[in-house]
Amino acid sequence: MTLAVGNLKPPEHQGLDAAVAALRQAVARDPRRPQAWRQLADHLDAAGDRAGAAAAYLQHVRNAVHDPLLMNAAAAVHANRIPEAETLLRRQLQQAPTDVVAIRMLAEIAVRINRAEDAEHLLERCLELAPDFREARHNYALVLTRLNRPEQAIAQLEGLLRDEPQHPGYRNLKAVALCHTGDYEAAIGIYEDLLRAQPGQAQIWLSLGHALKTAGHVERSIAAYRTCIGLDPKFGDAWWSLANLKTFRFDETQLAQMHATLARGDIAPEQRTCLEFAVAKALEDRAEYAAAFQHYATGNALRLEQIPYSADDTSLLLQHARATYSADFFRARGGSGHDARDPIFIVGLPRAGSTLVEQILASHSAVEGTMELPDLISITRGLRRAAHDKRAGAYHAELARLGPADLRALGEEYLARTRIHRKLGRPFFIDKMPNNFAHVGLIHLILPNAKIVDVRRHPLACCLSGFKQHFARGQSFTYGLRNIGRYYRDYVELMDHFDAVLPGRVHRVIYEDLVADTEREVRRLLEYCGLPFEPGCLRFFENDRPVRTASSEQVRQPIYKAGVDHWQHFEPWLDPLKEALGPALQDWKK
Repeated sequence: MTLAVGNLKPPEHQGLDAAVAALRQAVARDPRRPQAWRQLADHLDAAGDRAGAAAAYLQHVRNAVHDPLLMNAAAAVHANRIPEAETLLRRQLQQAPTDVVAIRMLAEIAVRINRAEDAEHLLERCLELAPDFREARHNYALVLTRLNRPEQAIAQLEGLLRDEPQHPGYRNLKAVALCHTGDYEAAIGIYEDLLRAQPGQAQIWLSLGHALKTAGHVERSIAAYRTCIGLDPKFGDAWWSLANLKTFRFDETQLAQMHATLARGDIAPEQRTCLEFAVAKALEDRAEYAAAFQHYATGNALRLEQIPYSADDTSLLLQHARATYSADFFRARGGSGHDARDPIFIVGLPRAGSTLVEQILASHSAVEGTMELPDLISITRGLRRAAHDKRAGAYHAELARLGPADLRALGEEYLARTRIHRKLGRPFFIDKMPNNFAHVGLIHLILPNAKIVDVRRHPLACCLSGFKQHFARGQSFTYGLRNIGRYYRDYVELMDHFDAVLPGRVHRVIYEDLVADTEREVRRLLEYCGLPFEPGCLRFFENDRPVRTASSEQVRQPIYKAGVDHWQHFEPWLDPLKEALGPALQDWKK
């Protein structure tokens, strides 16, 4: 008997069909078997039935609550027992590499331990297997936002919102991503809409306050922060947000309330840290400098426990940069990189006056201000991945191996990454990220025509100001006088090195000189940038552009000269800082 060719199947397909049939029977008898659903999905995928596989993987997700191992791992993740959870999940994935629930949880762990790139890859695999796994797609959008790819995050969220347009979690994350793209008014609209439906959400009131402050709606931001405190008086972040406006003054009742809250024993360490900084600022405003310093010191000590820092590691990292970027190194790579002149990089240290310089430049008709852009740092991470070495300084060696075409491609990548932040069509834009001083060599190689402005402030004024600032993230070197003193010294030494090997490449603005003779320093700055003088640059405080940094309200006012020597009120407690600064205490102004 002859069979039609179309009815014949290879033996392995016949085996797949039998396995699929058996697994379908198994889940029909007992649908609460997540691993049977996963095995069914695996077999359907192998048979080329992607739609069927995706549906089966989704059933695996829905029934994961019946898997003891997955539930034990979830409990460990929830309790923040990270090593235990990771061990359980990796053991499960060795046996079942397509367990999308385990993959998603492992990605959540990666986010918690600041390995967002690892989380991204895990979630991409998860969604490849189970594209309808909505929780994983939400996680993916969150990771993309943290990796400074907000436009991609918004695209993921739009897909989720098409099916669930009122989902509060998706809408909240979209508002966060919109803030990352500079679309603050749209974000404010979402937050306000969410709060009309759920007015008791303190965290959303806080987020609304941040967006309002950045967009220049100061009184509305204060009202939002106060509402947040009314809902949760222990929410130290809201107290600090009021203090961080710099122009807000606490009254006696509010100060007493903060003291009473600090006396409680049921405050989370992160919120206690914020409260210590807020109380310190309130006392400083009352000229109670000794008491203020003690609260600043306590807040810094608490924060340093949460984000440990090694000054030795930083010193070694910057020494490696000095050793790599010699004059011969740059000469050998002359003519490389992208020839764009658009970017103006502002570097230095936090609290050195970089936001003021940014505001001055952004008041020029040819220059667009953006925000603190992490795109250059993202490029360094990509170089480290290419080098298969996650150490912070590893990218220098990888960069040294690149040829002219590669360096130009990195310049193009930077311009593409930052394009979303350019909304006004102006020929120049500002990338103000103070810590990019460590990447001057990279900037010069990939964008040799970009301008680099180093904003520098008296070391005691700058370092003390950093010590008094509770940063939203990063800047772990500021949480200790000795640490920040060494960091300032390392920064000066690195910039001295670039001045020697790339003479004239970096323009330096001394904050105290800018305050003393603003017009002269502004004219010097504009001349370096190749821009004609415009009087509007002297009236920078009339610029209503969004400002995200701690100086947002200060740069909306004329320059305040009396603040230059304010650090002297705290001088009795600055000996550790002076010792750490060493020669930089005298040789900082070059």
